[in-house]
Amino acid sequence: MVRAAIIGAGHFAYRMHIPVLAARPEVTLDSVCRLGRDELDLIRDEFGFAFATEDWREVLERDIDIAVIASPHDLHYEQARAFLRKGCHVLVEKPMCLDPAQAWDLVETARAAGRELLVAYGWNYKPGLDAMADMVGRIGEIEHVVCHMASFTRSIFSGQGLHRWAHVPIQPDRDTWDSPDRGGGYAYGQLSHALGILFRMTDLRVAEVQAITFDAPSRVDLHDAAALCFEGGATGVFSGSCGVPEGHGFEVDLRIYGSQGSVLLDIETERLTLKLPDGKSETATVPEGAWRYSCEGPADRLVDIALGQGTNASPGHVGARAVEALHALIESARAGGQPYHIDRPREAIAE
Repeated sequence: MVRAAIIGAGHFAYRMHIPVLAARPEVTLDSVCRLGRDELDLIRDEFGFAFATEDWREVLERDIDIAVIASPHDLHYEQARAFLRKGCHVLVEKPMCLDPAQAWDLVETARAAGRELLVAYGWNYKPGLDAMADMVGRIGEIEHVVCHMASFTRSIFSGQGLHRWAHVPIQPDRDTWDSPDRGGGYAYGQLSHALGILFRMTDLRVAEVQAITFDAPSRVDLHDAAALCFEGGATGVFSGSCGVPEGHGFEVDLRIYGSQGSVLLDIETERLTLKLPDGKSETATVPEGAWRYSCEGPADRLVDIALGQGTNASPGHVGARAVEALHALIESARAGGQPYHIDRPREAIAE
């Protein structure tokens, strides 16, 4: 049996990760941790966890194989690092953390421990999306990227709450979404999804960002606009917006232009197209509804990996490159749109 722990059993873990693990017959729900005794007891009793605590460090004393880190963004690094060092395979919610040096340290910690670090990028596990990597491999050297995401999340990031999920017994801590010092705002909370796809499908790494944001009164970003350059000289544009009206779906649009062709991914219309010279094009066949967002894949794959099966479609280096880009975007915007150069190298943080 695969013994599982949930650290930070908030709204999304309760609604997604825990039910996914509970549905796997190979999994024993051993430990659950969150602040708030009433909510903690509700989750323990509903899902049958053997151990429940408000102190995540107590879970480190348990005999567990996998850990899901779904706590607020600024806690991810310390908790994920501790459970990797314990010898667990770890799934951490996106963003992987907030500091690029810490992100690369998690990658190194996982490597040294011989364990897998997964980031909760749900689209990376959707059927048919792997075809994009093959297409990108056929367009030559990447020269330009357009990466856009928009969603129906204005109420969340403007502090009004999760109206469509108001019936869920476990509600999120507003501080997770609307505190600028804890990774609140659209870039870390939503644009990170699109970057998870981009950096899964390419080896690109951002070198410099110049960005502006449109902010809520709480100072978290609602809309993001960034011009950037990648290592090697390719250029790019990142865009994010919470402005999709309620009742509509996610917009995720990636366009990758190479020296010999281009690739278009449109999640909303479920379209993936390769364009080549002489008017040639190839469009992947995507079953209707296959790319509608949900996030069962990462937790399912975490279990598979613990059983010695499956591959990691959202590895730590993908999350680390996303953290670099998002951190640079926010820092540039805070500096009035001044260019923000990403420092190298990526050495792990000293003990």
